[in-house]
Amino acid sequence: MTRQTRERIIEALLFASAATAVVIVLLIMVFLFKEGAPFLLRYGIHTFCLGMEWNPIAMDGEPSYGIFPMIVGSVYIAAGSLVLAVPLGISCAVFLVEIAPPWAQVMIRRGIELLVGIPSVVLGFFGLVLLVPLIRDSAGGFGFSILAGSIILAIMALPHIISISADAIAAVPETYKQASLALGATRWHTIRNVILPAARSGIVAAVILGMGNSIGETMAVLMVTGNSPILPSPFYDVLDPVRTMTANIVVEMNYAAPGDHQQALFATGIVLFVMVAILNAFSHRALKSKMGVGR
Repeated sequence: MTRQTRERIIEALLFASAATAVVIVLLIMVFLFKEGAPFLLRYGIHTFCLGMEWNPIAMDGEPSYGIFPMIVGSVYIAAGSLVLAVPLGISCAVFLVEIAPPWAQVMIRRGIELLVGIPSVVLGFFGLVLLVPLIRDSAGGFGFSILAGSIILAIMALPHIISISADAIAAVPETYKQASLALGATRWHTIRNVILPAARSGIVAAVILGMGNSIGETMAVLMVTGNSPILPSPFYDVLDPVRTMTANIVVEMNYAAPGDHQQALFATGIVLFVMVAILNAFSHRALKSKMGVGR
């Protein structure tokens, strides 16, 4: 076998691998839209997404399929996790790249890798046993709340935000830093006004990817948020329980009868899929912007 033939075989295998990944995603999309789109068109996208009541097995009257409280719950918990994770993650990335000695960099990176490997159900159990009682005793409420879910998801989002932000900061040309220091700027002034603005696109991409992961998380959120499919009252109360879209699918898919109830859960998956796809699109755009700046 000639070298050229081997290279063509390797190229064909790589292409087949990439094509397989694309085909799998397309098949998932086809299945999801095949099961959920007819219900969305029949029930109404506006009514489904902005409906305030979820009662698919109503004993009296017609069943209702409104997921607006679950959309709000998903966004609240994802946004809350970012409020907690972004400052800590970016600070850790700056320390990791610009300040930490080599031995500390090794330790921190090993810790980040270990945090990524912890199963979400273990973090959920940690939140159920320790975090929920702590919130209940110190802040009031039931403990199962938006705050508990946000803290758990912040822990899960930290490795992604730290890793991508650190790579973006490390990719800033060394000449930027040298020029700033040569003009008399302090180290902190250089980091705050030169390095972070230059790495902004990569940091934004890290934040968006972290939010996408937070919206799509299921088990940890299911264990600590209370699974209440109603809006918080008052609207800004982070100590109220909520139910996310992913938790709704997991909780009800086991007993959902074929028909509108089951199709409504698939329609919920479509809404979730579209939200995550939009976030990923923004992330890729930010990454391309970063690459353009780097060039």
